[in-house]
Amino acid sequence: MKSKQMKHALFIISLACLLSHLTACDNMHGETKRALSDAAQAVVQQVEQEVAAEVENALSDVLGPEENISEDKSSTPAKASEKQKGNIRKAEMPGKMHGVPERIIEHTGYTLSFNREHNNPNWVAWELTAEESEGTLARTNEFLPDPDVPAPHRVTTADYRGSGYDRGHMVPAADMKWSQRAMSECFYMSNMCPQDHSLNSGPWSTLEKACRRWAKNEGAVYVVCGPVYKSTKPKTIGSALRISVPDGFFKVVLSLQKGKEKAIGFYYANRDGKQPMHETATTVDAIEELTGIDFFVNIPDRLEQRIEAECALKKWQ
Repeated sequence: MKSKQMKHALFIISLACLLSHLTACDNMHGETKRALSDAAQAVVQQVEQEVAAEVENALSDVLGPEENISEDKSSTPAKASEKQKGNIRKAEMPGKMHGVPERIIEHTGYTLSFNREHNNPNWVAWELTAEESEGTLARTNEFLPDPDVPAPHRVTTADYRGSGYDRGHMVPAADMKWSQRAMSECFYMSNMCPQDHSLNSGPWSTLEKACRRWAKNEGAVYVVCGPVYKSTKPKTIGSALRISVPDGFFKVVLSLQKGKEKAIGFYYANRDGKQPMHETATTVDAIEELTGIDFFVNIPDRLEQRIEAECALKKWQ
């Protein structure tokens, strides 16, 4: 038990003893006795609530809260200013991770799994529709701490200053042009990873543009991407916090166009140099083996098994 929680527990015990003493005391004036008793009980309730909140936060930080699944966005008009939250399981959501810290955070246009050990996302997932891919809002370029990340792990843009790495978007700003709120939230630092500038502005950007093109062709695509660490002690950057530098990045893409369902995976090393899409393309199964993440768990098992074993870039082009 944490020291603060221990102090609260001892305080509650002391107050309980006081209440017991007040109850047994016969020579105290009735009104005074009731007032002291009521005050003591109120303090006990307040401290109990604080302890319960601390325990809940501690468990949430260790285990991650229950996944907050949004309404299937394919049924929500893309032109709407916001996408409503609900309880329908989303096609893009991966399965729960095991042995890895994760906190599920849901924003307007995407969901992420935050890892407090790396101070990076484990993954970021979103749906991109054909209409959304043609959004017209401008980038905000205002990088902000994510208010939904616990304060001790809340990365700021200062943590990247002088590091030599870009604040690399996982869900790209160009995918969020359909909503001002979605655009603003995609600049939360929880959506960033330290990324080589050449990769960020080159091959990774090319893949992002391809996904928007595929969204137009397919009607909608479901995307998950995130960092890959091949070392147990990766390089870190940061001032107030230590942020792990990924060895590479993955992206998996799913289309559920009826009769033409397909999926594909990609892996890019976090370095400069050419990385043609046909060389980085692979199966979703291979990305699952690389990352330990179970993708597209909310689609029928038979379909999932079939399309995750395929890698046919030509089908997308």
